[in-house]
Amino acid sequence: MMKRCFSGTLFLLLCSLYAGAQEMLAPVNWRPSPAPAAGNRTAAKPAALTLPFFEDFTGYSQFPDAANWADSQVYINNTMPIGQISRGVATFDALNQKGRPYDTTNVFAVYYADSLTSRSFDLSGYAPGDSLYLSFFYQPQGHGFSPESQDSLLLFFWNNQSQWKKVWAVPGSTLQPFQQAMVAVANDSFLHSDFRFRFVNIASINTNDDVWNVDYIRFNAGRNLFDTAINDLAFTTPPANLLNDYTSMPYSQFQAATGVLAFNLTDSFRNNSNSAATTPIHFEATRDGSVLNSFDSPPATLAPYANLSVAPPAYNPGLSVGPYEKVVINHTYTLTDPHTATPRANDSMVHQQVFDNYLAYDDGSAEKSYYLNLFATLPGRLALEFYLYQPDTLRGFAIYFGQQVPTAYNKFFSVYVYTELAGVNGGLSDVSLYSEDFFEPHFGDTANGFSYYPLANPVSVPAGTFYFSTMQPAASGSDSLYFGLDANRTGGNHLYYNVEGVWHSSGVSGAVMMRPVFGFPLKVPQVAGRTDWTFGPNPARDNIVISGERATVYELCDLYGRVVAQGSLLEDKRIDLKALPAGIYLLKAGENKRAMTTRKLIKN
Repeated sequence: MMKRCFSGTLFLLLCSLYAGAQEMLAPVNWRPSPAPAAGNRTAAKPAALTLPFFEDFTGYSQFPDAANWADSQVYINNTMPIGQISRGVATFDALNQKGRPYDTTNVFAVYYADSLTSRSFDLSGYAPGDSLYLSFFYQPQGHGFSPESQDSLLLFFWNNQSQWKKVWAVPGSTLQPFQQAMVAVANDSFLHSDFRFRFVNIASINTNDDVWNVDYIRFNAGRNLFDTAINDLAFTTPPANLLNDYTSMPYSQFQAATGVLAFNLTDSFRNNSNSAATTPIHFEATRDGSVLNSFDSPPATLAPYANLSVAPPAYNPGLSVGPYEKVVINHTYTLTDPHTATPRANDSMVHQQVFDNYLAYDDGSAEKSYYLNLFATLPGRLALEFYLYQPDTLRGFAIYFGQQVPTAYNKFFSVYVYTELAGVNGGLSDVSLYSEDFFEPHFGDTANGFSYYPLANPVSVPAGTFYFSTMQPAASGSDSLYFGLDANRTGGNHLYYNVEGVWHSSGVSGAVMMRPVFGFPLKVPQVAGRTDWTFGPNPARDNIVISGERATVYELCDLYGRVVAQGSLLEDKRIDLKALPAGIYLLKAGENKRAMTTRKLIKN
């Protein structure tokens, strides 16, 4: 029996369906992560934490602060929550500290997944009458997938018998606003010198489809059940972009453009106290320490628990830089909190506006994966619409591929550049400028990392609308690729799909993370574990010879994805083709089966 070359998709029953069951959403399933900062995690025994304790995850690291937390399994971010009360949350996403699923074999397994464990507190000097309370805000789903009822969020306390005791839990549900929980620390068994608390989520640990967000954790004595107000003004959601549609573009395109600036640079902040508060807002745009623009709003008064937006006007940076030079402008928003005893870290927000050698609609963060439900006998196509304000040279592209379990390393795809699509914006037919075959998905080694691909030949693209398209071939055995989806981008997504020979406008909110790259020749780092190799002749008749010292194994597949030949290349680099019928084949070679790359082979 012939073996399939390509892996199957495990998440069909777990995903959201759209537009006649052709567009589908899935969890991210892999968030590549650098090693967390060691902090005190490797020290002997850190000093005990003291009261009052406060944490609202306002840092810009994806890991929790090692000074406060003993583990690093949650994801610190500001893109997964909806309606957060302060910027930054801890997301429980059922991915471990390396961004991988806890279980890669059983898609339906449900276990304890992420944990967030505090450092020790010395509570030996406290008594039950001191009224100690731990409070926090929590939200199911956010921009991820909702936890089912059995996928709970739980809170445990460490007692003086060296045992974790569950003291609070909430069942999973669909999206809800952030709610505050108040938990008393009153039992004598918790008032000892090594008290700790731990949040844990129960989830389907093969996928991160059971998401919880936790924020604004407070722990102190002298509190009560009604101590829910927080004397704090805080920035919340990410600020608006300088551009009204793209999130990034080459600066040369920006200089040639008209009407691309946003009207204003909106940012939001919240009054978390039970009394009105007044604050001015200062905005400043800087590049390499030089101020490009500034704005001071008149003092704004917020009602209790109210949100308010500040809207500095957009501006033209007016820079003199190279056409594809990377430009990073820091937009800093600062409020003046009238409360004296209040956290200060959330009184400011920094957003980076980037101009670089690519066009992008996404903000660089993937909250979900997007894929197509393909027919076995038809190709599947995605096309993302872009606009050039002057002619430019397309050199390559970048894609954030969502990881799959099992891995999608054996899949392949083609790319096209169109100036028209049949039935889209008045197009009469598909008009292609360029196409190239046999790309394979790669996966970045950092969170939200893109994979970069150079084109074999640069493409001169005229000013105006063009479409960057990926195509997964028909009858190839390659089920659909997962593309990162930036779920925060709620405007027009400029995406079209085609699975039955007709282009349709996407019905999914968000931006698929594909970026065409322009300008200079694209230099792509070697993908870890993969090495270049060549072969010849091509076309071939009787045999081929593979060149490349680290190409040690091979597979030869037909266009249905079936392996027709395979073996070792350690002793003989020659592959006999005499028994194969004429046609097109996929030749795969590498150090091992997980490190193979694909070439097209024509047998005469």
